[in-house]
Amino acid sequence: MSLSRMLSSATLLAAIALVFVVFAADAENAVEIQLSYKDKKFDPAEIGAPANTPIAIKLRNLGAGAMEFESKTLHVEKVVAAGGDATINVRAQKPGRYEFFDEYNEKTARGALVVK
Repeated sequence: MSLSRMLSSATLLAAIALVFVVFAADAENAVEIQLSYKDKKFDPAEIGAPANTPIAIKLRNLGAGAMEFESKTLHVEKVVAAGGDATINVRAQKPGRYEFFDEYNEKTARGALVVK
């Protein structure tokens, strides 16, 4: 292997390691928000978080069937099995209102994240 190729590989590995360190630091500084889902409803229906801070939504599906947490404005979606738990990591957001819903019950199962 040539020296330039070895340096190229080392640079790529260093960049990948840096990305992991940044994501790990964001996860450690994230604000945790508890959210549950049952009977096609989120509880609470509105959650809040501070602006410019990563967010970890701890979602517990208390329903008898799977649900899919989705938010077009937050660019997240995650299927959560019946009786399951999931962590939805959200990047730091600017102040605003960000809607979310259960894709399987979009008309009735709706909520919002309000960032201040």
